Amino acid sequence: MSTQDICVIVPTIREYECMQEYIANAREHGFDTDRLFVLLVTEDFCPTNEMAEMLDDIGVDGAVFDGSDREAWFTEQGIAEYAHLIPEASHAQTSFGLLYMWANNRFEYGVFIDDDTLPHDEDFFGTHLENLAYEGEIDSISSDESWVNVLRESTGTLYPRGYPYAAMDEDVEVGTEEVDDIVASQGLWTNVPDLDAVRILMDGDLQGQAQTRTERDDFGEDFVAAEGNYLTVCSMNLAFRREAVPAFYQLPMDDNRWDVGRFDDIWSGLFLKRACDLLDKQVYNGGPLCEHNKAPRSTFDDLANEVAGLELNEHVWEVIDHAGAGAESFREAFDAMADALVAGDFEEWNNGAFLNYCGEYMKDWTDCLTALDAPAAEPAEVAADD
Repeated sequence: MSTQDICVIVPTIREYECMQEYIANAREHGFDTDRLFVLLVTEDFCPTNEMAEMLDDIGVDGAVFDGSDREAWFTEQGIAEYAHLIPEASHAQTSFGLLYMWANNRFEYGVFIDDDTLPHDEDFFGTHLENLAYEGEIDSISSDESWVNVLRESTGTLYPRGYPYAAMDEDVEVGTEEVDDIVASQGLWTNVPDLDAVRILMDGDLQGQAQTRTERDDFGEDFVAAEGNYLTVCSMNLAFRREAVPAFYQLPMDDNRWDVGRFDDIWSGLFLKRACDLLDKQVYNGGPLCEHNKAPRSTFDDLANEVAGLELNEHVWEVIDHAGAGAESFREAFDAMADALVAGDFEEWNNGAFLNYCGEYMKDWTDCLTALDAPAAEPAEVAADD
């Protein structure tokens, strides 16, 4: 009998049927779908019954959690005080999937999939697991700006969502390195590139997509970002090991008084990369590719969601770049970065206090994981009435 060791986390409110294609892809390539548990993270207003029926129809184990279900789950786990970690109506609800994984220690791997993607004709899950198990030589990319553009070989000069504007026009150096401890595998995307609204506007598109599109041939060899270099990590097509969860919290975006949104996976990727550098581990980038079919929407709506955090995005990596020296685990590294954000004075930047707020949530995140680690209390004995 197969061990169910992979939690597939899908934030969705509309295109949940994408999982039909991902499961079909697995079976076409001989991947054992009994290893998969599909967790659909959704909202109370969504058709949760239909989502559950779909999972049954495609013959895969899983669960559907809307807002009410998540609230009940926190209570059942005895961690209701940490329910605020999962923001309302935000892509950052993927963090609930991380907590679910942590509470169910049979899961050794997690996979994030966005519902506006589809797999290419390659072994999606198998390739991700091969990447996580990879040991050997691989291209190692660095730049004089300490940033690596994951779309550097794509059509035109594209910079992905979250890439700092100050780090553009970088001088790139391509080398090789031996890797033996991959903790995350980031698959890239064809069709609609993952750009921020400013860059989409510069590409002449008002429908939130970008007129420039990417194809399979636009991507070269798989690679890692060299130590001391950061990169954008997008959660639409990403696999990771359980050990990374403590440093991979998707921050409380959208549902905050500063209206900062759209940087949950980007900033979590910065924390993950800093922790990897401290622990001599790596993030693998390249395949498996997915097809990103972002639905048309107002580019200006995306801009409104992003603008509150644009200046902060230029500096977050600088704040954490010196944190965590001597850390021996992802949790220790993450705690050090949280301390740097909590204690920092960021008043010179627009909405700088949001970084202090994030630091407090990061501290709550590790406390929540600790609470999930703790054994459940034995029920108190009730004395019998005499």
